[in-house]
Amino acid sequence: MMFHNSWLRQKALLLFWVAVALIVDPQAPSGQLGLGEFGPRSAFADDDGGGDDGGDDGGGDDGGRSGASSGGSQTSSRRSTGPNLFRTLTDRFLPRPPRRSGRRAQRPALPLPSRAPDQIVATGLSSAEIGRLQATGFTVLDRADIQLLGSQLIRLRIPPNMPLEAARDLVIDAAPQSTADFVHYYRPGQETECAGPHCTAAGLIGWPAGTGLPAGCGGNVTIGLIDTAINPAHAAFSKGRVEVLRLSDDGVAESGRQHGTAVAALLVGGADSRTPGLLPHARLIAVDAFHRGDRQDDRSDAYDLLRALDLLSARGVQVTNMSLSGPANALLEQFVRKLSERGMVIVAAAGNGGPRAEPAYPAAYAEVIAVTAVDRMKRPYRRAGRGEHIDLAAPGVQVWTAASVSGARPKTGTSFAAPFVTAAAALMKSANSNATAADIQDALGKSAEDLGAPGKDAVFGWGLLNARTACVVTSKKATPQSMPEDSAGGEGSL
Repeated sequence: MMFHNSWLRQKALLLFWVAVALIVDPQAPSGQLGLGEFGPRSAFADDDGGGDDGGDDGGGDDGGRSGASSGGSQTSSRRSTGPNLFRTLTDRFLPRPPRRSGRRAQRPALPLPSRAPDQIVATGLSSAEIGRLQATGFTVLDRADIQLLGSQLIRLRIPPNMPLEAARDLVIDAAPQSTADFVHYYRPGQETECAGPHCTAAGLIGWPAGTGLPAGCGGNVTIGLIDTAINPAHAAFSKGRVEVLRLSDDGVAESGRQHGTAVAALLVGGADSRTPGLLPHARLIAVDAFHRGDRQDDRSDAYDLLRALDLLSARGVQVTNMSLSGPANALLEQFVRKLSERGMVIVAAAGNGGPRAEPAYPAAYAEVIAVTAVDRMKRPYRRAGRGEHIDLAAPGVQVWTAASVSGARPKTGTSFAAPFVTAAAALMKSANSNATAADIQDALGKSAEDLGAPGKDAVFGWGLLNARTACVVTSKKATPQSMPEDSAGGEGSL
């Protein structure tokens, strides 16, 4: 600070003497300023505010600048401008102030929106209640009959200039028996940084290879998938065991096919393809519930997720994979609870927000099996979410699976760990169709390989998925004595 103040004082003094020199030079011609003893006389125009570009004045258009000064031998071969003159003087007579170090901070990218800015989703509204809401300025954008709840799901646009929170509260107050919340967005969890040869993810969890599945295991269960668009023409699905259902074709831009294709191939990719799936003979009903958002992100919203879940429930799906994450939502929580009570096992990715991120949903709901990712050395994926809601870990770093158009590539993210647990749950469900969702969640946790602190922890949950026990009876009525001796899997086995 002292140096800076001293420099400013010297600068002011120098300016004073420059002014004196300019005034007292009697030989300066008209239109030029005398510099006295400070340097050669040069001409510059009033509009010549350019910087020191190192150019010369030889020939060409000078942009309206005045010509060289008179005086013959006194003429400078390089035009000096006002700023250049001052820079020359200060560089000669004054030390420069210290420069600030470091690069200019880049403006952080705006976060992607977490919800629709002007919409509410609700269920349980009567026609009269909807009419009263419309009278206050609400608009019904869409509605769908939901078999699971026996009522309609309504998408509402809120009145202009009404805060979103106030609009939700108004809907709740208008119909206390209803459930209403924001139209939250949910996104697939995928990282694109991976490269390199495929890893032996299935071997890491002891997945039975080839004909290693016991008789009657894995052949009578239908798996549901809620994800982005899928490329049904990919060679991994040549056996035709994937049914793709798109929720809407009303002009909404289709989401990318990379994520959904990769997750589907992990589950049911053909055994003779470059990306054999965990259950190549199983049937998959994939609901494309996503669209390309205005920020060029793939997103699904709460309204479409609820429709997708209801559709899968109506089709008799028993195990559903949701490699997506977003905020907590009251209606989604209600759906998840009812589906779990009806026996559907829901597996969801823990999210890639990082160890300090808030819990991601639907994974953080108690009825959902929350899956985090580990690498081939059983180390936690550095961007995986953590918390007491984490249930299991599975391979999710450089997992070899289908690319969007053809061929394959490694993928990283909790999205690609979830299908391993979904497949194991499907095996358990096929082995015992009477097993409840809670039975299967409990059995998977007890048989897991403990990786972190003893018992369940916030990093690995109960530990690494152990697929060796996937085809055993999973009812809570089962006892440890009824299980094969080699299925113990450590302290947490059945």
